[in-house]
Amino acid sequence: MLNEAPNFSWSNLSVPRHDPILNAEQLTKELHNQMRPAEIFVILAGMYVAHSEWIQYEINFARRIGRPILGIRPWGSTVVPVVVQSGADEIVGWNSASIVGAIRRLAL
Repeated sequence: MLNEAPNFSWSNLSVPRHDPILNAEQLTKELHNQMRPAEIFVILAGMYVAHSEWIQYEINFARRIGRPILGIRPWGSTVVPVVVQSGADEIVGWNSASIVGAIRRLAL
């Protein structure tokens, strides 16, 4: 969806799926390395994040390094987990114009 947005480029700095993390210490190090170059953090705010112990850690780290956080409400969802509601600078719906607009407003 973001690849189709006009005059917009982005990079996925997530820890890659093809390079699994073996333990919490390694994951913490990789998260820090992956997150530092980002200009904004985008969290898909599905209810699964409410059950992830790492989401709050990532939000806290983003705040610590001074990065804005954008929550994306999944298509058709009306509920956003509290961790995202309280951690995000802005929450938008699942459509390109809203997401790209918010990224442009918030990114450093």
